[in-house]
Amino acid sequence: MPKAYWVAHATVTDPEAYEAYRRANAEAFAKYGARFLVRGGPQEVVEGTLAPRCVVIEFADLSTARACYDSPEYQAAKALRLPVSLVDLCIVEGWEG
Repeated sequence: MPKAYWVAHATVTDPEAYEAYRRANAEAFAKYGARFLVRGGPQEVVEGTLAPRCVVIEFADLSTARACYDSPEYQAAKALRLPVSLVDLCIVEGWEG
C-alpha cells in the first residue's frame, strides 16, 4: 500500500498567531503518525508561482492522511489557521514505482 502525503503551499499573514496553529496541530499529527518531510524551509521557485511556505507531510496511507485531516483534533487546529493564513492543500497518494 503506498504512502500518502499532504502537500501545502501557504502564505502566513500573522506569524505570531500562526504559532498557535503549529502547537495545536501537533496532537493530530502525533495521533496519525505524520512525519514532516518539508516544513517551510528556504525554497527556490523555478517555474510558476507558489506561496512562500511549502509543507510536505507523510502518512502511512491515503486513509490515514484523510482521517487526520477530518479528525476533531486537526479541525480544531485548522480553525486557528484559517484567519491567519492562505493555504492550498492537497492529499495525494504516493507512487510505489
